[in-house]
Amino acid sequence: MTAVAPEAGDVAQTQASGAETSRSELGDFPTLTQRYQRELLAHCYRMSGSVHEAEDLVQETFLRAWKASADFEGRSSVRTWLYRIATNVCLTNLEGRPRRPLPAGLGTPDAMAGDALEENHEIAWLEPVPDAAVVVAERDSIRLAFVAALQHLPARQRAVLILRDVLRWSAAEVAEALDTTSAAVNSALQRAHAQLADRGLTEETVEPDLDPGQQQLLERYVDAFWRKDVDAIVGLLTAEATWDMPPFTSWFRGPDSIGWLIGNECPGGAHDMPMLPTRANGQPAYGLYMRTPQGDFTPFQLQVLELDGDRVRHVTAFFDHRLFSKFGLPDRLPADHRPGGA
Repeated sequence: MTAVAPEAGDVAQTQASGAETSRSELGDFPTLTQRYQRELLAHCYRMSGSVHEAEDLVQETFLRAWKASADFEGRSSVRTWLYRIATNVCLTNLEGRPRRPLPAGLGTPDAMAGDALEENHEIAWLEPVPDAAVVVAERDSIRLAFVAALQHLPARQRAVLILRDVLRWSAAEVAEALDTTSAAVNSALQRAHAQLADRGLTEETVEPDLDPGQQQLLERYVDAFWRKDVDAIVGLLTAEATWDMPPFTSWFRGPDSIGWLIGNECPGGAHDMPMLPTRANGQPAYGLYMRTPQGDFTPFQLQVLELDGDRVRHVTAFFDHRLFSKFGLPDRLPADHRPGGA
């Protein structure tokens, strides 16, 4: 069968209809913000590395879109238009700002058992993002290691990689959004890929959904912290496991060093550290609480875990207590709280 090309008038009518639909969508801004809030938050988080900044950037995006809605011509979808605005909002915000690292990304060697821990609150550290707050359709694009790697790219390279590889925009679409050429976009993408390859990050590094064995691993992990059984915790780690904990600049490699850290620097004892489960960056995460002198429990650290089969490969323990409310975790637990309701 031979395809029949549409008449020019039919094409124009279809485009006009699409533009009218888009303008109608802009007419109901509360619904519009609800529809795109979570995916734009994921986008701004990838760009900024901060869930707190990302929330502000999304609000600025919607404010600019609302002010410019009368000028929207319908040449693209509303979704594409919003992403274009959000990307440029992020680029403006990132001008002159340092990247957000994790301790292992500072370029310093791993700490040895017995080394003094040093805090640095002057560094704007990378933050985790709750799964519940974002659209996590492609976990490789939101996982902590990937977002940390993005922070090593210049802001415009970061934008190009996200728009091309995550959102699957064409080079021409990215060029229009960033006011540049397709050739410049393709060059920036090649440089971004080269930097990420140097860090060993590929799609194959993403773990599939947790299997029953991994669920049991996590249950043993929580129980070991509740009992502060350092040997049990160490036994759940891979041989090359790493542990970092911003704002401390030190990071640790290997079960022995991590075991020393937990045994000697963690102030809690047996039955002092309950954990509540959550999800961050498409990964299992836990809010760890610490018993107070009054007997109840208050936030201590938010741990984000990366698994490797039936072992824990990496833990990032964030000491920013503001994250507990972001993740919907309570600001205290009663003195009679027990893990799993035991």
